[in-house]
Amino acid sequence: MQRRQFLKTAGIGAAGVAAAPFVATANASETYTWDMVTSWPKNFPALGTGANDFARRVEQLSNGRMRIRVHGAGELVPALEVFDAVAAGTAEMGHSASYYWRGKVAASQFFTAVPFGMNTTEMNAWLYHGGGQELWDDIYANHNLKPFAVGNTGTQMAGWFKKEINSLADMQGIRLRLPGLAGEAMNGIGVTTVNMPGSEIFTSMQTGVLDAADWVGPYNDMAFGLHQVADYYYTSVWNEPTAVLEGTVNLDAWNALPDDLQDVIREAARASNLAMISEFAYRNAQALETLVDEHGVQLRTFPEDVMAALYESSKEAIQRQVDNDDESRRVWESYSAFQKVVRPFSDIGEYAYLKGRDSVGA
Repeated sequence: MQRRQFLKTAGIGAAGVAAAPFVATANASETYTWDMVTSWPKNFPALGTGANDFARRVEQLSNGRMRIRVHGAGELVPALEVFDAVAAGTAEMGHSASYYWRGKVAASQFFTAVPFGMNTTEMNAWLYHGGGQELWDDIYANHNLKPFAVGNTGTQMAGWFKKEINSLADMQGIRLRLPGLAGEAMNGIGVTTVNMPGSEIFTSMQTGVLDAADWVGPYNDMAFGLHQVADYYYTSVWNEPTAVLEGTVNLDAWNALPDDLQDVIREAARASNLAMISEFAYRNAQALETLVDEHGVQLRTFPEDVMAALYESSKEAIQRQVDNDDESRRVWESYSAFQKVVRPFSDIGEYAYLKGRDSVGA
């Protein structure tokens, strides 16, 4: 797709996703109480509290007409059954990460993170202005769901490893917790990956079920005590340059809402998305300092041969996905075209600024 043609098409998509002003007055006597199931422990830092924040915003913006009861993982349904529970109407809403559902909806992985893909700013731009939200809506409608971005962790770390990685050969046979397309890429270089809830990582590392694990970043990783079960913390971000957290709404419940409360959900989702990004930027910085200074965590980067192999394996994993799934092909065409548009400005803007700031020690 040519750059000019894409910009024209994306502009049309942006007009479609622009949120209309809302006034919470229609059917003012009718109230709604929903249940939200999540993939996180109750009140877990940033992830669980982010779901709470969203629920609070909805109640506030609706003037009390809508209340959402947030349930931690396992309270109503297990952590990795959120998708099915919301689709079936067991709960009206869920909060999770879309790449957990790759076995059900292969294209869902692209809406959380793509290895070597777009960062948080670029990803939000695609969802809000580049047609990403419309694709997400279309794909999830087939499963009786309406999706939203309700949070983002920002750039994640590359994971905790029990042994130091000095070459590609050291990766062979490692058992690693890593979901999504990045997990597929790791499989391609000789790593065995598994998908499990975050709450199971510590015990799995402690008992030897896992040799390494990617969870989120310093703030959430320290909350689970992962620094107690692995010495090496890898900062070579390739796997999740961003990580969108999805809010899914049962489509029947969504369609039953009056227009003004649908707008409340949309605006609360946007606000919670920004709030979580900001919180992670601050809390991760604090936690990383604590991990290094107080717990002696050793920061490492992957060797060049590992990064090169991961890049090639990532391309192969994406291509397999695209070749075998029409929905993935549609999403990837949009995603990759948008990345080509925004990448040049990211390079001469944000990236160039950070390099310049570092060069003068500011």
